[in-house]
Amino acid sequence: MIIFGADIRIYFLLFMIYSFIGWSLEVIGKLIETRRFVNRGFLIGPYCPIYGYGGILITFLLKKYIDDPLTLFFMAILVCGTLEYLTSYLMEKIFKARWWDYSKAKFNINGRICLETLIPFGLLGLFIMYIANPFFLEKLGQIPETWLNVLFWTILSIFIIDNIVSTVVISYIKKVLKFIGKELDNTEELTKKIKEVLQGKSALHRRLLSAYPKLEAVKIKIKEKKEEIKEQVEEQKRELERKIEKTAQKVEEHKNKIMKNHKKNN
Repeated sequence: MIIFGADIRIYFLLFMIYSFIGWSLEVIGKLIETRRFVNRGFLIGPYCPIYGYGGILITFLLKKYIDDPLTLFFMAILVCGTLEYLTSYLMEKIFKARWWDYSKAKFNINGRICLETLIPFGLLGLFIMYIANPFFLEKLGQIPETWLNVLFWTILSIFIIDNIVSTVVISYIKKVLKFIGKELDNTEELTKKIKEVLQGKSALHRRLLSAYPKLEAVKIKIKEKKEEIKEQVEEQKRELERKIEKTAQKVEEHKNKIMKNHKKNN
């Protein structure tokens, strides 16, 4: 199955390998932080696709920088940083929820990416191009044709089914937000209510709360914006009135001073 000179079976398996490695890193990080196992990621299975996409993008887009480690490092930061930012943005727009937030971290951009996570992306790019890809591509290339087809179609089927089920589960957040959003306007209240509802659902729904403890509902009402703009206009109006009053007072004082001097001279 060759497309543009690349065997998509090989690169799909490479994608899944990096997705699994990313998931493992996330789980180990949470294990150290919370001392308990947390199934990270949007999907049910042991993989985080964002790492797989990052690995594949680095593999295909950064080949020409293979002889320049420093440029490769910064280009990997650019590629993976852009991927993480767009993923955060699209997930928020689609499901009306923010899944991670780096707003409190230094040097962040809209809370979607931050310097603390970008540096490891550069190191990851070096690891992929100089160590991981040569090793994995060699091993995958040694798999017999029959077994390669079996692995490809089996893992692809499982991955597609997982995506469908997980999307249905995650979409429930959007449904809940639409239902209770008519009664609640405050983002904090909505987030709290969504978490309460998810706690009462299936294990798959509760898993989201463990995987993304910083899950936050996103709701910006037009009414709230109008009130905010109205308040700003009123404040500007009051400020202008104070300035006019202050100017008039100075003019009156100056006028009285001139009249006083005029009477004194006469």
